[in-house]
Amino acid sequence: MELRRNLWIKKIILILCFLIVLLWIIINDNSCILGGIKKKITIERINVKTFDNFPSNYRLFDDIKVDEISLDNRTNVLNIITFKKQIDSSSKYKIFHQQNLMPSKKLPSVLIIGVKKGGTRALLEFLRIHPDIRAAGSEVHFFDRHYNKGLYWYRHRMPPTLDGQITMEKTPSYFITQDAPKRVYHMNSKTKLIIVVRDPVTRSISDYTQVKSKRPNLPKFEIRAFINGTNIVDTNWAPLKIGIYSKYLDNWLKYFPLSQLLIVSGERLIADPVIEITRVQDFIGIKRVISEKHFYFNTTKGFPCLMKSEHRAIPHCLGKTKGRSHPHIDPDVIERLRNFYRPFNHRFYQLTGINFGWA
Repeated sequence: MELRRNLWIKKIILILCFLIVLLWIIINDNSCILGGIKKKITIERINVKTFDNFPSNYRLFDDIKVDEISLDNRTNVLNIITFKKQIDSSSKYKIFHQQNLMPSKKLPSVLIIGVKKGGTRALLEFLRIHPDIRAAGSEVHFFDRHYNKGLYWYRHRMPPTLDGQITMEKTPSYFITQDAPKRVYHMNSKTKLIIVVRDPVTRSISDYTQVKSKRPNLPKFEIRAFINGTNIVDTNWAPLKIGIYSKYLDNWLKYFPLSQLLIVSGERLIADPVIEITRVQDFIGIKRVISEKHFYFNTTKGFPCLMKSEHRAIPHCLGKTKGRSHPHIDPDVIERLRNFYRPFNHRFYQLTGINFGWA
């Protein structure tokens, strides 16, 4: 009798253990106790639009079908569902509602490399209108200041793009950085390069004006432009050094053929932006989308403004720092600087095959 009772007790204990293990498996579906075999789950359909507890600027997917996702990759499933760090709320991402479209961050294939105060900001803002262009939000300075951080760091700072969209970045100081051409070439020898230039004398005054707005005690332009009160131009002073375009272009042409460079006229970008924007669209190889309807001329600023842009559905200009008034500069100083730049300008015309008509 005692033996029979012990057997029943053992059976009850085994049944209880089995039930406990079964319950544990159901609750904790991460376990893989059967020989370490990885279970897979099938998500038949994810129907998500906007969760009540999600900020409205996080756009989610509609009707994405995901098959056979390993439990070990559950983090990736979560990223598919929320995509909070990958997708912005731009209207151009309405196409994400189509099934199985996934944007990703890519290294830029187009760079605006210069020049400072040449019109690079205006060009980039105008190009943002195009649905096939996605640009980094700010100057990344990878090829001049942060190159040691590596391409992974650089790519992480690019916006997510779909197949067929162009990733673009603008940092004007790349143009005058000695090692930048070699570094860009090593990233991608097919990279397309855009350079916005303007009359180097006017550009230098604009550069000085910007610095003066931040440093009110800066000496007058006429004093700073020459060495110790002589007639010798101070080519070590950045506002004047940058204007020797031919010197820096020679460095880029060591690595890239002229066919991969587009030289944009900063003067014409202001006077008739559509002409230069059309050239840029053709150079990049995208459809001509940006046209006259996107611009209006602000007579107060003397600068073209946008009827609409990527982030604003109302007309706006680039900001109070754009179209800033220049100080009066002694005409004799301007003439001396024009004489200084003239041979460098002619050399630049020869290299580019374009006569910009700077006096």
